Amino acid sequence: MTNLVEEALSDAPRVREVVHAAVAAARARAASGFREEAVGAGERSAMTHSWVITGGPGSGRMQVARAFAAGLECTDPETPGCGRCEACRAVMNGSHTDVKEFSTRNYAIQVNTVRDDIVPAVIQLPTVGRWRVVIVDNADRLTGKAADALLKTVEEPSKQSVVLFCAPSVDPQDFSVTLRSRCRHIYVPPPSVERIVRLLVREEGATEHDAALAAQASLRHIGRARLLVTDEGMQRRRARVLRLAELVNHGDVAFREVSALVAATKKEANELHAEEEAEEAEALRRSFGAGGRGKGVAKIAREAERAVKSLEDEQKRRHQRIHRDLIDLCLIDLSGLYRDAFLRAVDAPGEPVHPDFAELAGEVAEQVGAAGLADCLEAIGRCREHIKQNVSPQIALDGLLGRLRMAHGVR
Repeated sequence: MTNLVEEALSDAPRVREVVHAAVAAARARAASGFREEAVGAGERSAMTHSWVITGGPGSGRMQVARAFAAGLECTDPETPGCGRCEACRAVMNGSHTDVKEFSTRNYAIQVNTVRDDIVPAVIQLPTVGRWRVVIVDNADRLTGKAADALLKTVEEPSKQSVVLFCAPSVDPQDFSVTLRSRCRHIYVPPPSVERIVRLLVREEGATEHDAALAAQASLRHIGRARLLVTDEGMQRRRARVLRLAELVNHGDVAFREVSALVAATKKEANELHAEEEAEEAEALRRSFGAGGRGKGVAKIAREAERAVKSLEDEQKRRHQRIHRDLIDLCLIDLSGLYRDAFLRAVDAPGEPVHPDFAELAGEVAEQVGAAGLADCLEAIGRCREHIKQNVSPQIALDGLLGRLRMAHGVR
């Protein structure tokens, strides 16, 4: 049986070293009855109550957080994080009573979520394990007030609590500076192609060829690589996006294709969690006693509709964020093709991002040339920034096509 705890740490020796040292120190602390004075200086420096785990999208930072939590909760007396005991398995599949994960599909993690959900989870004592572990995914989405609301909890945690924040980086734009100053940092590098291939072959039944292609095309993003071998819609969208590098040469065809792509990704964003959102709204109505009769019902009904309207507005903002994320993934795919073409144009070594589109990359390299390809890559980067700044996806992509046509020499 594969040890999922060690698998999560297998690609990063430095990460494994830090986590193992922290877990060993945590065991020593637990064995002493959580008395600081009974623990040596080495153990005190190796283990702390607050950590920020960073890494690019798809790097597996959440898996590292789970592996850390599994090591803390592991019941094997000889091998912390054994991957075999009930505690390790429960942590890795998200069902351990004392390990709570918080994530969000929303644009931001608001202060009420911190006060009502995250802080109470942190201060609660463990029930079956040694430690109470709270993992906050997408910690870059904490608002300023939400981060401030966590400060006291992070500064003065209970003796048996550990908070693991997961974020893209410790850049001030990604993670609160004040929280960062109170956390130890672990950086998770991108997984290797070999590790992703192992995962996809074992867990998804993919062939080694398809798994390797997915690993490269996703830029070693585990989640996207998984989708590329299991989701035909994702495969079609990738091919559709990469063909834009050819369609820019054909009049208004590329503009029509981009409009269709924007519409398709918007539809996908709206439908992605449609059933869950309908249930969410219905549950909110029931909580207000929808369908009840008697005195005061009209007032309650009005309050319920206001609450539902607020929920629907939040769902719309969620759809917009998902839509922009989908468009950004399309732009990442397109930049990969132009990067392959650029390497061909300057005769530079390097593994292609899209080896199955090598012929198209060669044609683009020959047509556009190194200088023009550099302009194309810059234009895609600028378009991604515009999307992040809430420019309409249609406007941003139309502007991108105009710049690509100029670089391709199309008038």
